[in-house]
Formats: sequence, C-alpha cells, structure tokens
Amino acid sequence: MAAPAEAESMNTQSRLIRKVVILGGGTAGWMTAAALCANIQRECTITLVESDEIGIVGVGEATIPPIRQFNDMLGLDENEFLRRTQGSFKLGIQFVNWGRQGHRYFHPFGAYGRPFDLVQIQHYWQRAARAGHAGAFEEYCMAWAAAKEGRFDRPLSDPREVRSTYLYAYHFDASLYARFLRSHAEQRGARRIEGKVASVQQHPDSGHVRALTLESGEVVAGDLFIDCSGMRALLIEDTLKTGFDDWSHWLPCDRALAVPSERGEFTPYTRSVAHAAGWQWRIPLQHRTGNGHVFSSQLMGEDEAATLLLRHLEGKPLADPRLIRFRTGRRRQMWNKNVIAIGLSSGFLEPLESTSIHLIQAGISKLLAYFPDLDFDPCVVQEYNRVGALEYERIRDFIVLHYHLGARDDSELWRYCRAMAIPDSLHYKMEHFRRFGRIVPGEMDLFGAPSWLAVMIGQGLMPERADPFLDYRTLDGSDYIERLRGTMANSARMMPTHQAYVDRHCKAD
Repeated sequence: MAAPAEAESMNTQSRLIRKVVILGGGTAGWMTAAALCANIQRECTITLVESDEIGIVGVGEATIPPIRQFNDMLGLDENEFLRRTQGSFKLGIQFVNWGRQGHRYFHPFGAYGRPFDLVQIQHYWQRAARAGHAGAFEEYCMAWAAAKEGRFDRPLSDPREVRSTYLYAYHFDASLYARFLRSHAEQRGARRIEGKVASVQQHPDSGHVRALTLESGEVVAGDLFIDCSGMRALLIEDTLKTGFDDWSHWLPCDRALAVPSERGEFTPYTRSVAHAAGWQWRIPLQHRTGNGHVFSSQLMGEDEAATLLLRHLEGKPLADPRLIRFRTGRRRQMWNKNVIAIGLSSGFLEPLESTSIHLIQAGISKLLAYFPDLDFDPCVVQEYNRVGALEYERIRDFIVLHYHLGARDDSELWRYCRAMAIPDSLHYKMEHFRRFGRIVPGEMDLFGAPSWLAVMIGQGLMPERADPFLDYRTLDGSDYIERLRGTMANSARMMPTHQAYVDRHCKAD
C-alpha cells in the first residue's frame, strides 16, 4: 500500500494536462506554442493545427515595450529577431490631426523628465506653461527628443542619466515573426499538423472539447484546447456559444484596409493620422512601410476609404489594399470549459495603440499563471476571466479617450465621439485629471501615467488647477525642467540615427 504522500503524488500526476492542442497558427498560435514549449518541460505534448489555405489578419506590426519581456522569456536574441522579421525600433506613437486639424502630439514610451520631487512634473510644467515659460509637454520626454531627430540607441542603465528614462518596442513583419517563432517552437518539441477542422467532438455530459476531426479524417485529441483561430473563433464561439460584448457604440470603426508600400522615412516611431471617418497608420520596417486605414463603414464606403489611404501613402503601393472586417468588443468568457481563447478569438480592439500583439502576450501570461489540471477548477477559470475582462476594459477606455477627447467637429464621426456617453471608469479617470491633474491608477492598467498624460494633454484636456500640494513646495521646478529639456536635446544629438543603429546591429539580409 502506498504511503499517503506517494498516493497524493500519484493522484496529482494522474490529473495533469498531457495534451495541449492549439487551433490556429499566425502570431497568436505560434507565440502560444513557443511560450508553452519554453515553460512546460516534461510530460505534455504541444500540437498546433493550422491550414495554409486560411489567411491570417497579420496587421499587428507595431508593439509596445512588454514584447521585450516575452522575447526575453523565450531566450531570443534581439538583433537576430529583428534581422529575421525586418524589424525596426519604436519609441512611441505620433498622433496627427486627432485633437484638431493640423495639430500633432507624441505618446512616448517612458517617463517625462526624471523624478526630482514629490510633486509630479506635469504640475510644474502646467504652472510654467500658464506663465508662458514652457514648451510643448512632449519636449520634456527623452523618447521624443530622440524620435523627432530620427535617432535611436538602447537606454542607459544609470538612473542618473536622462538617457535611462525611456523605453522602446519594435515594428516588425507579423508574418515573419510567426514564422520565426514556428521554427523556435518546433525545435523545442511543438508538433504542427496541416489541415482544416471538419467537426469538433464534445463530451456528452460536460460539453468539454474532446477532439478535432480534420477534413483529412485525422482526429486530434486533447485535454486543453487553445483557440487561436482569429475572428472565426471556431471553438470559443462556434462550438461553445460563449457570447460577445459589443463595444461598437464607443468605438464605431468596423473596417480596416491594409497595404504595404515602398519604404519612406525610417522613423523610430509609429504615426497615426486622423481622417474624416477614422485614421491611418504608418509603420516603418526595414524593407517596406506598413499602412492601413481604420474607418467606419457606416460613414465611408470601402472604395472611398481605399482611395483616401492610397492618396496618403509616402511611396508606391506594393499590393492592393486588403479589407479586414471586425467588431470591437470581447468574449464574455475567454476561458470556457476546457477552451481558452487567445488573440483575436478572445476579442478585438483596433490597433490604435498597438495592443493587438500585447493582448496575445497577456493571454499567454495568464495561461501560464493559471495553468489548469484536468479538474478545470471553476475558481481558476473565474479569476482568469476576471483579469482578462479588466485588461480589455482598461485598454478600451484608453482608446475611447482618443476618440472622445478632441475639438474636431468637421465630420460625423468626430461629432458623435465627442458627444457620446463614455464608460464610467473612463469618466472617473478624466474627472480626476480635469480637477487636479492627477492620474488615478486602476487595477490591470496596461498604460501608466505618462501614457494618459500624453493623450490628455496632447488632445487639449488641461486641469482646472495644479495639485494643491505644489503650493507647499519651494523648489523652482520650472527652471529645473527647462534645464532638463536642454539636456535631453543635447543627449539625443549624441545618439546614432535610427538607420545607422539598425545597419550596425540588426540589418536584415
């Protein structure tokens, strides 16, 4: 007879997930496969089912800084990754015509200034600006000091240096990234099966998915299924009827046209230009520029949207514009029974702040943090769904802020967005800033105070008064931040150009 400890261990072993099946490849599928292969070290097979005949959305070419943590977790060499994906560096996003026609502002990665007092820098800047002694708020950010000069270098590690105060992310070809991760995952044991799903077998009592039957007749059984089938959501929705929360009343754009063009200016940042019924992205890669037009089909036809997109390209288009239809919102459950939706199958938020790939990464992080056994404990499932819902809602609020906060009234879209009722959570955050210039943090906020400051101030929301605590300080903050601005400008001029840095470290073949 086994000892109690041995019996418990044997019982635990018998409840382990032995077969993980990922449905769908692309960025979501291969990021998931690579992460599982890197972290599950024994007694579990990772199988990915995809069909070369099914296209992928593949417009997630711009990222935010947490992608670096994901790549580090996989052990990827940064320079090799950028060479293999035709990648470049990203210090933030420039917004054009959002607050008003002809106006520009920058959303940087990293801090404004450098911590120097208990009172935050925006209050000193506001006081100086009202006295006519300050430049634009973005000029007090090292990321913009470098970006506007077209320069890039990795941040310094010494916190006393202003060149330690910024972060960076990447632009890359999403299809090449998926291919790179596929090779990485397959070398570490992931198995790929080519084929389309013909039917899904479910347990007659629990409703759990038991296997996928492919058109070839092959049956792929599993314990845990990861739905990376994109907007088709073949398992989480078509099979399990999970339900979808539609947010199109807050984010009315429902179409995107994507087109590559000959490479233009090689900026170390993404650009977003607002148009009459949406906005246009511009993403510089080593071999081309990625472009797209996100718009509302209720306010602009597809032909007109394509014409507008092509008219605003910097270089010759390399293909015809590709149409992507979408609905903004999220699944009511991202984990239902033994199916977890990751990527576009879990929901869609337009790529205004480059969060598409991050939401894949966030789903994978939760999968690893709440990895189940065969019991699929409802408590674990509930927490995964709670955290996932909050992540989506916080990002939703940040994107809605861009549409709602502006003075444009030249088209129906902007008049609607300016007047629409916004989520209570966003209204609460805006009111705190409007009254005292404070950024109230929320649970699962992806974007920190510098990001909220960039958009609020950049699109014209100014506090009615500064933090009252400022009146108790004796520091001449305006003089300090002006010296800081000059130091940042000088430091930026010492950095190599974006092109020179890429050519030296990670130029693609």
